[in-house]
Amino acid sequence: MARPRVGVAVLTMGTRPAELGALLDSVARQDEPAARVVVVGNGTGSLPALPDGVTGVELPENRGVTGGRNVAIDTLRSFGDVDVLVDLDDDGLLIDTDVFRRLVDLYETEPELGVVSFRIADETGETQRRHIPRLGAKDPMRGGEVTTFLGGGHGLSMPMLDRIGGWPEDFFFAHEETDLAWRALDAGWRIRYEPELLLQHPKTSPARHDVYYRMTARNRVWLAKRNLPAPLVPLYLVVWVLLTVARTRSVRGLRSWFAGFGEGLRAPAGPRRPMRWSTVLRMTRLGRPPII
Repeated sequence: MARPRVGVAVLTMGTRPAELGALLDSVARQDEPAARVVVVGNGTGSLPALPDGVTGVELPENRGVTGGRNVAIDTLRSFGDVDVLVDLDDDGLLIDTDVFRRLVDLYETEPELGVVSFRIADETGETQRRHIPRLGAKDPMRGGEVTTFLGGGHGLSMPMLDRIGGWPEDFFFAHEETDLAWRALDAGWRIRYEPELLLQHPKTSPARHDVYYRMTARNRVWLAKRNLPAPLVPLYLVVWVLLTVARTRSVRGLRSWFAGFGEGLRAPAGPRRPMRWSTVLRMTRLGRPPII
């Protein structure tokens, strides 16, 4: 059987040309080169000059993380020579030169592998707690099977995407990884956190975005309405209301969060495909039942 081939997708809004250039240089330095590299401009007006061999796709408007990444999937699929898609943030950096080779090794030996989540660390080597895709975990170097993955750097099986579909377009950003992860798990695919695959990324807070609280709450509701068995939907939402009230120190943030929560309840969430109870049990055994 032929060795899986990697395609790389990078989204940019055109605001970080130096970081984008450094990322593309780090992609080019991989000892197992990517078959394709695609940069999607999310309403940038015009993409910066790209290296030879990199395909640029300019979108007339910002379609968010989900819309832009779906365009990247379609573009890579049109070439017909990509088996594993690697999504990378445009301000990330591949420090090691063997990331793609290690990733392909995993997919070559584990055909049921749907998603591989990279480890994200800042320039000092620190991994933020929110970047460890395991409930209650503090050790970023503990790899293994998990129930979700990190948006900034990961690999996705193209056969998996062909089967379960792409990103939830209307989410724009926030919880899109969880939606895709739950659909992948319910279709029988595995998700692996591999800390040896490192993406260096500046330390940031998701709350830096003005619409963070609203999007987080709205998409949390949509996530439940789309994917959970009916008895778990209210339980999941009540748990997250309580957690949000307990954790959020910003009154303005809470107002925005509850406005988004109400929007999620009122607005259609897209196709409803509740996961099987066997998937709920599987996720519980992996340490994260889909109620938190």
